[in-house]
Amino acid sequence: MTTLPVAAVDEAAVGTPPDEAIGYVGLATRIVSFTIDAALITLVDIIIGIGAALILSLLHIPHDLRVVLYAIGAVAYIAGSIAYFAGFWATTGQTPGARVMQIRVLTPDGERVKPRWAIVRCIGVVLAALPLFAGFALILFDGKRRGFQDVLAHTVVVDAPGPSIADVSRAKKRAIYEASRRQPPPALPE
Repeated sequence: MTTLPVAAVDEAAVGTPPDEAIGYVGLATRIVSFTIDAALITLVDIIIGIGAALILSLLHIPHDLRVVLYAIGAVAYIAGSIAYFAGFWATTGQTPGARVMQIRVLTPDGERVKPRWAIVRCIGVVLAALPLFAGFALILFDGKRRGFQDVLAHTVVVDAPGPSIADVSRAKKRAIYEASRRQPPPALPE
C-alpha cells in the first residue's frame, strides 16, 4: 500500500488521527463509490423526470417547445451532476458514495480541493472515460493511484477512515447516559 506522509495531511480535512498513515485508494474502491453516487443522482433525476412528465402531460405544449424543454432538461442533468461532484469535492472532499467507502479527494499536500479544480476534475473524469476508460487505467500503474482526472486537477484520493454507525450510536448513548447521571433529580412539588 502506498502512503501519504502524515505531516502533509491536514487532520481536520481528513478526519483521521495524526499518527495514522493515509493510504492512496485504488480503482475498485473508486468504482464502488462512483456507483453509489450514480445511483443517487439517477434516483433524484427519475423523481424529477416523473414530476416533469406529469406536468407536461397536463399541458398542451407544441412539439417544438417540448424538444426545447427536453434539451433544457438534459443540460440541467449535466449541470446538476457537475454541481454534485464538484460541490462535494470542494466542500468536504467526499461525495455520499465516498463517505460510504471512507475515501476523500484532497490535494497532494492534504488540503481541500478548490472549487475550480473540482470542476476541472469533473471534466477530467469525462475525458478519462472517452478513450475506452483508458484514463482510469492510470490508477493501476501510478504510485499515488492517480487517474487522468487526478493528474489534471492535481488531486489524490486517500483513505478517510471514520467511526462506524455503531460507534457513533454507542457514543451518543454513552453521552446521554453520562449527562443523565450528572443532573440532579427533579425537585418534587410542595
